[in-house]
Amino acid sequence: MSPKVAVVRTDECAEDAFHRALKLIGEEYGSISGDITIKVGIFDKRNINYPTVQIVRSVIDSFSLSKRVFLVESDNYMGKALERLQVWKEVFSEKVVSHNLSDDKETKLGLVCGEPIRFSKVLFKPNFLVSLHVLRTGRVGSIFKNLLGLIPDIKKDRFHGRLGTALIDIAQAVGWIDLAVIDGTYIYRGEWKEGVPIDRERKNLLVVGRDPVAVETVGCILVGENPLSIPALKVAKERNLGETDKDHIEILGESIKNYVWKKSQ
Repeated sequence: MSPKVAVVRTDECAEDAFHRALKLIGEEYGSISGDITIKVGIFDKRNINYPTVQIVRSVIDSFSLSKRVFLVESDNYMGKALERLQVWKEVFSEKVVSHNLSDDKETKLGLVCGEPIRFSKVLFKPNFLVSLHVLRTGRVGSIFKNLLGLIPDIKKDRFHGRLGTALIDIAQAVGWIDLAVIDGTYIYRGEWKEGVPIDRERKNLLVVGRDPVAVETVGCILVGENPLSIPALKVAKERNLGETDKDHIEILGESIKNYVWKKSQ
């Protein structure tokens, strides 16, 4: 069966758009009573290329009966995770908490490129794992590159030379991604520079699906990239872990041909 990926517009209400996306792919998470772990992508908050408060809140609110929601990141050389997570402080509550993956004492062992890594227990089942990042160019992807932040130490760049293998190893080590969400409120299209806001263009799109490989594939097409030029997708295809062929993905909602960004723009 072809994986379903919803592409919807968020012009009026982000919460309505996310619920519409879930309905399109035939999912309903309001009855989940366990814990939810949402890995948000934020490396350097000064770049401003991270999911909006509105989209983060929409994802959280869809798990209305969940016990706890962990918004997670790890420390990096830009600083402490909890300080960076403050960009979403509006969504924090008794139920929704920021969580530093670098501080956890309860961990489980996984292998990344043959190296043993102690991953936080909040990343594993029975917790429901969501990868949430932004729509961006640069041949690194969104959904899987986001997982580099699951490595608890700050020397994550040691995996850059084997990035595709490392990212898929991480995803498999923690038991895979349960829901993939790309916040396409903007497409981030500029070159990354430390501390400098990245050039962006308003798109008002949301890409959602259960198959993270298929969601990443659709995201790549939207930013004008060949999916198999993304290291993680190439490795995922080699391991038969998801769908990288657009013709075998059921894309619901908006017609993506109307939104593909051309590099000449």
